[in-house]
Amino acid sequence: MKKVFLFFILFIGFSACSEYQKVLKSADINLKYDKAIEYYEEGEYFKAYPLFEDLIAIYRGTEKAENLYYLYAYCDYYLEDYILAAHRFSQFVKTFPASDKAEECQFMIGICNYKNSPKPSLDQSNTVKAINEMQLFVNLYPNSQYVDSCNQLVDDLLDKLAEKRFKKSRLYLTTENYKSAIISFKNFLDDFPDTKYREESEFLMLQASYLLAINSVESKKMERIDEAMKAYVNFVDSFSDSKFLRKAESYYQNLLEEKQKQEESNS
Repeated sequence: MKKVFLFFILFIGFSACSEYQKVLKSADINLKYDKAIEYYEEGEYFKAYPLFEDLIAIYRGTEKAENLYYLYAYCDYYLEDYILAAHRFSQFVKTFPASDKAEECQFMIGICNYKNSPKPSLDQSNTVKAINEMQLFVNLYPNSQYVDSCNQLVDDLLDKLAEKRFKKSRLYLTTENYKSAIISFKNFLDDFPDTKYREESEFLMLQASYLLAINSVESKKMERIDEAMKAYVNFVDSFSDSKFLRKAESYYQNLLEEKQKQEESNS
């Protein structure tokens, strides 16, 4: 019984494959068109794709060309070839600028680049490209229904850029490159003033200032102690209820003691 059932499944599969090959090789463009739409609507994008490719060349300049190219671009998107899909959507906008689908396709260019944005530890060129495409869309269609989605996606992408920059700054601290850590955290906070990493960055900048001062040569120690104490004041003023407050206060006490020692030795 199992063998009969398996044979039946294989027979159906071979029959379907044979039917598809006939459609691919057919000279009947109406059949190809109908089957391409059918495959697309059934989610069989890998079958619809080569048919759309043939049909676009045949129907170029006709009324059907616009819809064919639109579905062709979405085939790439649903097949998760986002680089090619972004190119297809871009070509659609250039070829059919007056289409009622042009706005959607312009939005999809940004979506494809968003999909190509990698995890924060990797190169973020595609993330920057996605942000630029989203911002371009908002500039072109400020009243679009997609604007809120664009803004949310841009926020997500900026968070990814912020995470990468934050980890880079933290690495300077981990490797005891305190001066570079201070500069890096300052630049990071200037570029991402509303980042969720602000509190931790301010604390780590204080930590880097503290360690730089404590480990400094005598000729620069007093100056760097004062700078670290300023970093403490800035941190406490901004985050009076911080989870890092107790540690920050211990740094400050150590700085006061070290400063007193320096003053006594210089008197």
